Amino acid sequence: MLELAVLGLLKEHDLHGYELRKRLGDLLGTGAAVSFGSLYPALSKLEAAGAIRVVTPPGNAGGHSATMAGRVPGRKRKVYGITTAGSALFQQLLTERRSAPLDERSFSLRLAFASYLSPELRLGLLERRRTLLAERLAELAATTGKPRGNRYVQLLAERERDSLSRDLSWLDRLITDERAMGRLAVHN
Repeated sequence: MLELAVLGLLKEHDLHGYELRKRLGDLLGTGAAVSFGSLYPALSKLEAAGAIRVVTPPGNAGGHSATMAGRVPGRKRKVYGITTAGSALFQQLLTERRSAPLDERSFSLRLAFASYLSPELRLGLLERRRTLLAERLAELAATTGKPRGNRYVQLLAERERDSLSRDLSWLDRLITDERAMGRLAVHN
């Protein structure tokens, strides 16, 4: 998942490690903070695979990395850019279904980069997530009325049902919008 996120962010802009880490935190949420200890090995792996490369940003023709404002003079950071092979890997990871569970984090990450998917794949992503959540809601509904422990366990189950219902309504709106956009594209 980290590789998908890094490649997706680099498709948008060339970035240095610190900025990548910051944007990954924004993208994945505060509970999924990415450490430099996991980011830099991932960057090294992607660079060794030819998926990313160190780029020379404008105004830094003499070096291989950008100098950060406020940093100690002479200290430079590598700026990474995505390669053609990296774009292909990104597309493969983004569209991969077999090993791509649609848990909250994986779905959110794929949705963040859904603009890189075809309309059919985008709709498929939304529908797969909807199916998963509908199944979870049905499982919860099947246990409704059965004793589930103390009052607080029951309150948690109620919260889960409410959350799933809201997410399903949201997904229904997104699916309707995607289908409408698909019809508009066909007519244009």
